[in-house]
Amino acid sequence: MSKLLLNIKVILIFLFSFTSKNLAQPLPSYPERTLFDGKDTTFLSLSLLESSEGPIIPQEYFLGPGDILFVSISGIQERSFSLKINPDGNVYIPQVGVLELSGRNLKEAKDIIKERLLRSFKDVEIYVTLQNFRRIKVSLIGNVMKVGNFIISANARLLDVFLMSKGITPSSDLRNIKIISRNGQEKKYDLLRFIRLADISQNPKMMDGDIVVVDKSERYVSLMGHIKYAGNYEFKPNETISEILDLAGGLMFKAFKDSIEIIRFTDDGKSQFSIYYSYEYIQNNKVFTKPNDIIIVREIPDYFDIQYVTVTGEVKYPGVYKIKKDVTRLSDIIKEAGGFLEKASLVNSTVYRTLADTTYDPEYERIKSIPRSEMTDDEYDYLKAKSRLKVGRVVVDFENVFLKNDKEDDIILRSGDLINVPEEKDYVTLIGQVVNPGNVPYKKHMKVEDYINLSGGFGWRAVEGDVRVIRSSTGEWIEADDVEKLYPGDIIWVPEKSPPPKFWDVFTTSLQVIGQIASVIAATVAVIVATR
Repeated sequence: MSKLLLNIKVILIFLFSFTSKNLAQPLPSYPERTLFDGKDTTFLSLSLLESSEGPIIPQEYFLGPGDILFVSISGIQERSFSLKINPDGNVYIPQVGVLELSGRNLKEAKDIIKERLLRSFKDVEIYVTLQNFRRIKVSLIGNVMKVGNFIISANARLLDVFLMSKGITPSSDLRNIKIISRNGQEKKYDLLRFIRLADISQNPKMMDGDIVVVDKSERYVSLMGHIKYAGNYEFKPNETISEILDLAGGLMFKAFKDSIEIIRFTDDGKSQFSIYYSYEYIQNNKVFTKPNDIIIVREIPDYFDIQYVTVTGEVKYPGVYKIKKDVTRLSDIIKEAGGFLEKASLVNSTVYRTLADTTYDPEYERIKSIPRSEMTDDEYDYLKAKSRLKVGRVVVDFENVFLKNDKEDDIILRSGDLINVPEEKDYVTLIGQVVNPGNVPYKKHMKVEDYINLSGGFGWRAVEGDVRVIRSSTGEWIEADDVEKLYPGDIIWVPEKSPPPKFWDVFTTSLQVIGQIASVIAATVAVIVATR
């Protein structure tokens, strides 16, 4: 038994290590892969059977059984024929005979037909064209969502096969697609080069009997940094770094071109080293990629580094203003914005840093998942404090800066800062269990009780001894008894008593208690009777 358990343990360890390595394997990550997401392609499939990409290039289109040619002979007498190539690959032309056309391109077929017709007809003009495409059968196999056969138009290309399929897998290799023709000839194609660079040679016309083989990608080249389409790309043998950078859209305008880093594995695959090239050298020399290369293009420091802040609210000219890094102060921008308007509230003005620290707080996330009944008092206090924290807010006393000329509060602004100057509030807001909740005009001498009385007094479900004041400038919650002075914009909150239990709940609970008491009495009586 112990030997069996040992064997099972060894197998599980092997499977875990195997799957862990597979999960760590990177996958291709460029956006064009979503073209083949495997959604409903019924309509698309039907349209591809009839669609055409434009005029046929006679040298590229090869005829086969099912193609229909139209032949017109103009002379003293006009004649025309619709000639369908039969399963043997031949066509029959009246007064001419049988011609073998299968496997020939359209140009060759036109020349053969004209040459044979001119033997039988003199002084005529001959017009030959492809009237209709045949249908061909191709197969899609390998690392795709579903292998299968497809009936497509003879002018369809490789991309059409993928668009008609059920889609690709996350690890499908689109840059090393193999097409095996009926005669056994194999060729490889990079479909991404057609999608990105319109390289038509990488999107060939399909031939009857072609087999499209999609491999599983296991070797990559990773592009990082200031590249237009950074990501993981399938490794392609004999591809230069210049070619893969072009495929990825090239470098962005802020890219540091003097030093492009290539991180590469040693031949034994156990360690890495870095090579540095300039972009100019890469373009003018053949530097080939290797499997699992990482190509990093960094940004030019402080190059086109946009520095601006936004001012909203009660200033003369709200809007976006440029700043000088590590120099421009709050007072400089307010001055440039034309200063404050008459109704501006300096007490409630704020500065928010949009590029604020958003460090993950594991303790806060842990406490959020705990029910209130299971929290300690300290945990609940921390949760409340953290929930009320206004992320990004910079503590600035505008009155100190602009009324008292305090330079310490005159902060240096950072790019992306949002300065908001709200309109001055001339009221105190009452919410909760008062008769008439709403805004009451602010008066300096009035206290909490005065505002409640002006609002009609407490509501019938009010908790009169638990009134809170919420400061408009800080969001701080204060017990009403501790508030010596109110300020414009403050909020007075009167909480509501917990609702009493419903009659039916009380009734059912009472019945249960009475039933239990009756059971106890009955049991007691039974015991007394039994002992007599």
